[in-house]
Amino acid sequence: MALAAATDPYELRFDAGRICLDLLATAYPSERLDGVDPLRAWITGAGLVPARTPLGHADASWPVRFRELRDDIGRLVRDSAAADPVPCASALGRVNETAYAAPPVPRAVRERDGTLVRELAGAPACAALLAVVARDAVELLTDPVARAAVRQCEGDNCPLVYLDTSRGRRRRWCSSEVCGNRERVARHRRRAALARA
Repeated sequence: MALAAATDPYELRFDAGRICLDLLATAYPSERLDGVDPLRAWITGAGLVPARTPLGHADASWPVRFRELRDDIGRLVRDSAAADPVPCASALGRVNETAYAAPPVPRAVRERDGTLVRELAGAPACAALLAVVARDAVELLTDPVARAAVRQCEGDNCPLVYLDTSRGRRRRWCSSEVCGNRERVARHRRRAALARA
């Protein structure tokens, strides 16, 4: 998958309300983290690193490690109330272990025009970036208010979850532009078909 294709808004999405939930979205409708370039685009798009951070040191092991963390987080978010807690326990252990690593160290750097921008003190290690996502998952899973706001998309066949921070907690779709638009189009077609009948 080329980087240009990976940066299409329908390819990489950042509308779930949490970094860890945005990572879950990379598995639907097909694998988005199937190479280093799409992962680099996701890392930057998710805000794990400042936009100008070079990630040329990322190798083929990085997408594998991010997909493994994604699977563990998905299991915890979706299956935490499952009857068999053993798979969740092992996923929880792996997420906790991943969160243990130190995250990338930011620093303020003055630009030529005098403004301060965020930069990383060094090239971020894969473990450090994974730790940021794992810590976000730990915070989500241990915050009862945030956990109660996690919703399953009501779109047809959409498995995505998101954090509902809307007024009145009435958000129905992972994305109004994607699943919401599909629902509105389907509703319009049904009305049009009824009017013709």
